[in-house]
Amino acid sequence: MRLFSYTRLCIILTVLITIFYLYWSVFNFESNESVQIGTGRPVLLPTKKKLVNSHIVTVAVVACGDRLHETLTMIKSAIMLSQVHLRFIVVTEDNLIENFQEKLSEWQEFTNNAFTFRVMPLTFPKDNAQEWRKLFKPCAAQRLFLPSVLDDIDSILYMDTDTLFLTPVEDVWEHFNNMNSSQMAALAPEHEDPNVGWYNRFARHPYYGPLGVNSGVMLMNLTRMREFQWVNYVIPIYKRYKLKITWGDQDIINIIFHFHPDKLYIYPCRYNFRPDHCMYMSVCKSAERAGVAVIHGSRGFFHLEKQPVFTAIYRAFEEFQLGGDIYQDFYEPLENYLDLTTETSCGHIIGIYLKNLRRYIDIKEDNAR
Repeated sequence: MRLFSYTRLCIILTVLITIFYLYWSVFNFESNESVQIGTGRPVLLPTKKKLVNSHIVTVAVVACGDRLHETLTMIKSAIMLSQVHLRFIVVTEDNLIENFQEKLSEWQEFTNNAFTFRVMPLTFPKDNAQEWRKLFKPCAAQRLFLPSVLDDIDSILYMDTDTLFLTPVEDVWEHFNNMNSSQMAALAPEHEDPNVGWYNRFARHPYYGPLGVNSGVMLMNLTRMREFQWVNYVIPIYKRYKLKITWGDQDIINIIFHFHPDKLYIYPCRYNFRPDHCMYMSVCKSAERAGVAVIHGSRGFFHLEKQPVFTAIYRAFEEFQLGGDIYQDFYEPLENYLDLTTETSCGHIIGIYLKNLRRYIDIKEDNAR
């Protein structure tokens, strides 16, 4: 009788364990259901990684004046490293539209349609259009109006022309998944050290947080920004502070997020690594730990000899031809160029510029085996 009871107990426990396992598996799968950014519609996906791969990652840039070649080099860096389908949106002045269309069409064909693109003319508010166009750098203020200009796009990664990817674009895009339901944009801090911070020492207008934010690499959930009525904030703020702003559109962005800090997600400085992070001493700890993800040659540093690391990295990307061997034709020349900079303030930490590139190449080689 006891043996029978024990056997029944074992059977019951086995059934309960099986039911629990099946329930847990279903629950775990459903817990990976993610909301498509800005739409509120659930997209059932088995893992977070698949969420990123299921998106068409959209990179947007505004380019005017002499920024054609620099912009194309940034786009090339994105194409070289990414494993997902990319969509590029280039907003530019009329005389550059054909140049962009011709080169991007050539690359599109050469890469077997690894990306799509759209080239658009500048669109500023009719009132004071020329004033907006000339605010800070040529046409940089266009970015402030992208939520209304790109009214059919949900989310973008906005890049300044003087940026380069040292990691696949989707690694930056992944931060959309880390935002809470109220956040509509992501930026990196303007500074890490208050002793050399610009905003905390010189700004005559409100700014985000203790040190402000830099707008060069900006994830923008355009759907949420439209719901927030972003553009309706931009013009009144400009009118109120126009005589006090120094850095144009970046200052306006800082002012908006000063008053609405809950709307902004902050990612580490490694996603917007600039000369300020290394010219005196290494202050970007996230880059030291995980490597530089995006390098930003702000204030012309890609084309100046003030910090040779920045010109070396730009040169390696500029010289690389799509379709070449990324290790022999890009990584090895880059290592050689960087080896010549080790005695400079930004060059004594050259490992941080190569870390993510090396990881990408290793993964690519493993997949090829």
